[in-house]
Amino acid sequence: MNINKKDVVIVESPTKANTIQKYLGEEFIVKASKGHIRDLPKSRLGVDIKNNFSPQYSIIRGKEKILKELREVIKDAGGVYLATDPDREGEAIAWHLSIALGLKQPRRLRLNEITRQALKEALSNASSIDMDKVNSQQARRVLDRLVGYHLSPLLWKKVKKRLSAGRVQSVALRLICEREEEIEKFIPQEYWTIDAKLCYNEKIFFAQLKQKEGKPLHISNKKETEDIIQELKQSKFIVKDILVKNQQKAPPPPFTTSTLQQESVKTLGFRVGKTMIVAQQLYEGIPIDGTPVGLITYMRTDSTRISSQALKEVRNFILQNFEKDYLPPSSRTYKLKEKIQDAHEAIRPTSVYRTPQELKPFLTKEQFLLYELIWKRFVASQMKDALIELTNAKIESGKYLLLVNGRRILFSGFWTVYPAGKIQEVILPELKSGYILDLLDLYPEQHFTQPPPHYTESSLVKMLEKKGIGRPSTYAPIIETLRKRAYVEVKQKNFIPTELGKIVNSLLVSHFSDIINVNFTSEMENELDKIEEGKKEWHKVIKDFFEPFNQKFNNVKDNIEKIKIEPEYTDEKCPLCGKPMVIRESRYGKFLGCSDYPKCKGKRKLNFTTGIPCPNPECKGEIIRRVGKNKQAFYGCTNYPECKFISWYKPLEKRCPNCNGIMVEKSKHNECIKCKYKEEN
Repeated sequence: MNINKKDVVIVESPTKANTIQKYLGEEFIVKASKGHIRDLPKSRLGVDIKNNFSPQYSIIRGKEKILKELREVIKDAGGVYLATDPDREGEAIAWHLSIALGLKQPRRLRLNEITRQALKEALSNASSIDMDKVNSQQARRVLDRLVGYHLSPLLWKKVKKRLSAGRVQSVALRLICEREEEIEKFIPQEYWTIDAKLCYNEKIFFAQLKQKEGKPLHISNKKETEDIIQELKQSKFIVKDILVKNQQKAPPPPFTTSTLQQESVKTLGFRVGKTMIVAQQLYEGIPIDGTPVGLITYMRTDSTRISSQALKEVRNFILQNFEKDYLPPSSRTYKLKEKIQDAHEAIRPTSVYRTPQELKPFLTKEQFLLYELIWKRFVASQMKDALIELTNAKIESGKYLLLVNGRRILFSGFWTVYPAGKIQEVILPELKSGYILDLLDLYPEQHFTQPPPHYTESSLVKMLEKKGIGRPSTYAPIIETLRKRAYVEVKQKNFIPTELGKIVNSLLVSHFSDIINVNFTSEMENELDKIEEGKKEWHKVIKDFFEPFNQKFNNVKDNIEKIKIEPEYTDEKCPLCGKPMVIRESRYGKFLGCSDYPKCKGKRKLNFTTGIPCPNPECKGEIIRRVGKNKQAFYGCTNYPECKFISWYKPLEKRCPNCNGIMVEKSKHNECIKCKYKEEN
């Protein structure tokens, strides 16, 4: 290291650069690449199939200026450190930077957390770029490009323009469509339950009828229910057996990427994409009293492992802030799932002593809620089990048997901090075998068996993880693409496949079922893992996939008939002729048009919800797409005229990494409307 020259550290985002610069001081220069620098070109395949599938990377449009600035900075540098994110994608970005900047001996810094101590350790243990990780990411990128550039044009030709297909995205769509088919084919079955309102020693409780003559009871109709009620009214209710036992309830492990996404959807109502955006902000650093501080560890991880230092700190925190009964004798370790990447710890606070309430003045509402969720889950994961007293009582009434379950919390344990899953107490009177109970009333209730539920963002992420489809970092873009392409719509938080989604899925599954399926996609993820582990050569993995895929594609592409999509009818009536109106589409977007077109030219504008919250921090509205009097589409808030937000371009949930301004989606890039920062979309 040349002591006369400053070392340069290159990261991905300006926020992360500011945080690291504060920790490293004037001895270092910290710069941001603002994301990816090189990628496969958008206008062509960009993969030389005949030359061993060699990717043909190019500088991303708009990144030339950043590269020029970085070249100027490193020209007189003592050394260059690449501190991009510590996952496959971050490793690939570091490699692309080293190629684009002509770096001969770049040093790689991998930061699971952005703290002063973590930086010190990373600098002491700087290493070289891990080419196995890079090759795994290259393989994923090339695979996705080969699939997309073959299947997407096929959809344009056979269905309609502006559609897309993807190796992982199309499997997620298949899951949603298959679940919809299950729901549509489901035939509900009638059944009845009977609850008895009982009393002993002036204490009232409820028991449910379960057995008849020692066998499980299934009541299928109202007549049968009425007959049983008459029998019960003429019988005594006698306590037969009482079983009291204690049950321990262990805390959940600290968050991984997928469990954080699932829990954030369920408890905070955040979409998966929003969760990852806010988590990235907490990881990269939030200004606390003027100094940027990284508040959580890296948020893309499969592991529930916690460092020994963090375990020691959280155990001290629990001992200092709770009674000693809340601290287990030793730290908890959680069993790691098979086939995971254990490169990073679980998601946790960088310091448990930074409590949510202490940080609240420095955080936005979304940042506070997510940080609080992560903090509480981490602390709870190292606390003692909750202890529950369970009372199971069997009550005999003639030839029938009723059951009642009592629950009482003896020790709240981790629920004191993290109440998710906490039971509702049911306190029973003190019962003993042989006690005769008073019957106050009987409550029959009709039910019908229910179909499997629609996927929500939370349950879809859980299924993708369970089936080994994609990686945690890909779940948000998968879901966003399905919505953006109008393959699914969200109704009451449920994913419903659109008619277009069903058509696309049917075409792909009919002709490419060996590729658009769960097992194949899961196995391909295993292949990518083996490349990262150095056990497979990435070019061979691509070749083994592409040759049968390409042969199949060439065999079927000309045999697929063009699919005509019928317009979607609405309840609206044509203002000119009164006939039903349908949803049509032009280059300006969707609109309502008369079903008798071209005989009738009646039409009306159609407003579309985007599912994106209004970027105005004081507004709780939602952005919708409108069409003005001049037929120009624009985006505005549902709370207009109280909220005057308006944009000619679609606003994004993601905020600008440069100034935290509002990002909008343009045709070739995303752009901040405040500072004009650009990035590829």
